[in-house]
Amino acid sequence: MKQWSVTRSQWLVGFLIFSIFFSACSSSQSSNTAISQNAPSRGEDVAYSKPTAAANSASNTSSIAVGKGTPYGDQEADAKGERYAEIEENPYLETSRAPLSTFSIDVDTASYANVRRFLNQGQLPPKDAVRIEELINYFEYDYPSPVGDVPFSVHTDVAVCPWNRKHKLVHIGLQGRKVSLDDVPPSNLVFLLDVSGSMSDPNKLPLLKDSLQMLVNQLSSKDRVAIVVYAGASGLVLPSTNNKSEILNALDDLSAGGSTNGGAGIQLAYRVALDNFIQGGNNRVILATDGDFNVGLSSDNELVNLIENKRKSGVFLSVLGFGSGNYNDSMMEKLADKGNGNYAYIDTTEEARKALGQQAAGTLYTIAKDVKIQVEFNPAKVAGYRLIGYENRVMANRDFNDDKKDAGDIGAGHSVTALYEVVPAGQPLENDGIELKYSKYEPSETRFGKEMLTLKLRYKEPDENASKLLTVGVMDNDKTIEMASQNLKFASAVAQFGLLLRDSRFKGNASFSNINNLVENSMGDDLRNYRGEFLELVRKAQRLKG
Repeated sequence: MKQWSVTRSQWLVGFLIFSIFFSACSSSQSSNTAISQNAPSRGEDVAYSKPTAAANSASNTSSIAVGKGTPYGDQEADAKGERYAEIEENPYLETSRAPLSTFSIDVDTASYANVRRFLNQGQLPPKDAVRIEELINYFEYDYPSPVGDVPFSVHTDVAVCPWNRKHKLVHIGLQGRKVSLDDVPPSNLVFLLDVSGSMSDPNKLPLLKDSLQMLVNQLSSKDRVAIVVYAGASGLVLPSTNNKSEILNALDDLSAGGSTNGGAGIQLAYRVALDNFIQGGNNRVILATDGDFNVGLSSDNELVNLIENKRKSGVFLSVLGFGSGNYNDSMMEKLADKGNGNYAYIDTTEEARKALGQQAAGTLYTIAKDVKIQVEFNPAKVAGYRLIGYENRVMANRDFNDDKKDAGDIGAGHSVTALYEVVPAGQPLENDGIELKYSKYEPSETRFGKEMLTLKLRYKEPDENASKLLTVGVMDNDKTIEMASQNLKFASAVAQFGLLLRDSRFKGNASFSNINNLVENSMGDDLRNYRGEFLELVRKAQRLKG
């Protein structure tokens, strides 16, 4: 009887343990089912599924750290739960029906660093993580420096398209004026830092702290910094000060824990920025987060509306993304876009050094805001065209002349590059009342000579509300890609890389060998080995693609 009693007790304990385990599994399964049932429809943000076993196996065999510089913990690119806005690639448009193409410039570089993270971990990135314009604009180009009062120069070039020899590639490059940090106006910065539990990973808050310490060391005594943190609640950790020791110590003392109330943090950060506003200075909130907002205002639309209202105050926004696994790229890209700022992804100390050290002036100081580009194609020269990338920056043609419409900003020393793929012929179309230059006339090979298109740019000085207009005519030519400038060759190689990573229906005869050839013939000085690193990424992608 005693023996039976002991056995029965053991059985009961075992049953209870099994019940708890079964309940946990059922709860997890129920949660996963709920997520699946709430999957976004077409056009909404999409969560990238966890890689297959084969992909994970490839990742596990790779011992290469993410990017260059010091790796922070195990950064295996498990993208389950990461969010990327769905990209519908720009289609070809007929010049006879749509001679105008209008878009806002973009100097963000986050997509390149994020794509690098995946490739260095032995995985191909999800296609919607690949924004081709951000891949292209990650690199510096040898554009001429601006002269006179215009804050940027304009460079154009035309050559045969390397992935479709029947087409041509139009290359547009802008180069912002380079400014020393010693010559910029004083800065009023507010670091808005996510210290929620999701930021506890080594490649998040620890890397964030090291990154901002690099930035602080670039500042002068005329610059001021305040620190606002947010988790379940938000708070002012450090009032605005120019004491570097206090700033560095406050950063060093940060730790992670709690849920993420990003909306409350944004409200407080802008309030602190306005309380310390410097007239004629650089007033900016720098948001550093993995984007996993889950308390208070948490939807993209709510947060974007909040940022749109705040930008009217004259306070700019820069966004720094960190981490993996629950990374919300979609959220951060939208916030930077609507907050008159830029967006970078920081995965290593080397990337932090690039964005917040070498390019600190460009990250902090805006030389031209609301920069828009409008291209009018000559139907006698261009039958159709396609803007490569910039899908979420396309604007209505009528918005080009509307100074109330927000557009992208150029930081000191930043360059901006855009590419069009074009084919010959043409006819005018309905044009929303905008006066057109070419379509007043029947297509002719002699009228306007060899002018292929007219490039128009609008921009505002950082402290002005009225835009200025620049107009440039671009000539057609029969230059082969082999005869093209190193700028065009390299930009076209990066674009081609993006087309292959996205498995784009517009990739034509794009190939990794073609990319290799273009890069090897357009390395330039490459003092920091950014182009050399790109070539290594191309080879890794080629192996992964098989």
